[in-house]
Amino acid sequence: MKKNLYFVFTTAILIFWSSCRKDFEFDLSSGNLEFSKDTVYLDTVFSNIGSSTYNLKVFNNSDNDIVIPSLRLSQGQNSMYRLNVDGQTGGGITSGREFQNIEILAKDSMYIFIETTIDIQQLVQNDNQFLYTDAIEFDSGSNLQKVELVTLVKDAVFIYPQRFINEEGTYIKETLRFDVDGDGIEDETAIEGRFLTNSELTFTNEKPYVIYGYAAIGDAQTLHIEPGARIHFHSKSGLLVATGGSINAQGALSTDSEIMEGEIIFEGDRLEPGFADVPGQWETIWLFNGSINNVFNHVTIKNSTVGILCEGNQEDFSKLNITNTQIYNSSNFGILGRATSINGENLVINSSGQSSFAGTYGGRYNFVHSTITNYWNKSFRQFPAILLNNYIINEDNSVQLNALETADFTNTIIFGNDNLELLLDKNNDATFNFKFTNCLIKFSDPNNNFNTEEYDFDNTNYYENIRVNEDPEFLDPFQNKLQIPNLSPSDGAGIISGNLFLDILGTTRSNPPDLGAYESTVFDN
Repeated sequence: MKKNLYFVFTTAILIFWSSCRKDFEFDLSSGNLEFSKDTVYLDTVFSNIGSSTYNLKVFNNSDNDIVIPSLRLSQGQNSMYRLNVDGQTGGGITSGREFQNIEILAKDSMYIFIETTIDIQQLVQNDNQFLYTDAIEFDSGSNLQKVELVTLVKDAVFIYPQRFINEEGTYIKETLRFDVDGDGIEDETAIEGRFLTNSELTFTNEKPYVIYGYAAIGDAQTLHIEPGARIHFHSKSGLLVATGGSINAQGALSTDSEIMEGEIIFEGDRLEPGFADVPGQWETIWLFNGSINNVFNHVTIKNSTVGILCEGNQEDFSKLNITNTQIYNSSNFGILGRATSINGENLVINSSGQSSFAGTYGGRYNFVHSTITNYWNKSFRQFPAILLNNYIINEDNSVQLNALETADFTNTIIFGNDNLELLLDKNNDATFNFKFTNCLIKFSDPNNNFNTEEYDFDNTNYYENIRVNEDPEFLDPFQNKLQIPNLSPSDGAGIISGNLFLDILGTTRSNPPDLGAYESTVFDN
């Protein structure tokens, strides 16, 4: 009986209490909303490339539950911004731009998420970049409150493959046709992209270039890239230099290390700061077998899958000459060579998901005054900073050999955050020639697992004046700052080599010179 009476009593209390609640009675907003930001600055974007999503927090600090009668973008349906209000996008023609009767409980808040895609053709051009603005309006009349929205928009030259409708009525993208196997006959490929026209074979610094798919340089064509040019790649995009084609990327020494006005820069097409150092945003600069006279000078390549993929033409000493160049944040390899010829001077490669430099399937390689390091810290990596081998394993597990004719490294720093930053993967049935002269090498092998003659640092056939496991004391290698200080183990440890009297920054080298691409300096505190 007592239990029944208790149940009746408590039920009555609950009914009485709920009848008095006003939780679901909302007052109209009185224009006293508060915001996490007065102005939302969205980062710089290219035309028609969506921005990251930014958030605005809206606070109801009153003691009453309120309803906002209207929430809209000032430019309404013409706005190039889109909103998501607490998970809702709205519906119909007003979707993402106009909302009604938005509720916020007392002492509570909500999130508004903002993004933009801007059609530059609808805007007035001004020095190839301009501000696009709008505002979020809360309520109207005397209760109207606004939060401004601001985006810097850049005009660009867009290069992309054409789209066609196939027989099934679906869209397909244009793919590249060129001589893949060297038999003089064009081959179909699955590589989405197109060849540059004659009018597109000079990239200037007037506007940035945004590439979708692969932009290809064909037989007897040369792509000239002028100092200060900026080339941006969409996801799964890159440059391809086909048989008989060339790329001539001739940048210039910059006076401002932040602006890098003379440098040619290859990177992804996401300009937000959050993407500044994200590897794997685009694919590669592919120097295909048969391409010739490829030159990179005062160039920065960053955030690719493979910075440069260089194939074939092992006997052609002009295949690839790369000088005063930096390659960072490659999700696989900084430079991947396959049976090819590469000459590098004042070269810096760092932070690669596999090797910073891999000379595979033989070839000819010569590097002087280079800093080839690997401070990758985003995942496990399988290979060291430098990998050399003279074979490939085919799909049927057969081994195919090719001579490593030369692999010479002079005045070079080879270092990183792993114990072993050099791997000499030799097949004894093919030539395997290499030489390290006045180099600093990270090679910590306490268990003596690598005890072959190739790793005998006292063997003058392979090594001369080598420093092993001496920390070069880089400025900040995890931020790709590979400068060395005065009195570093690399300071004055080199030999005069050719005409390399200036380092990558244009600083006159000492005598004897320092190792690596940078002459030593005094670090600022």
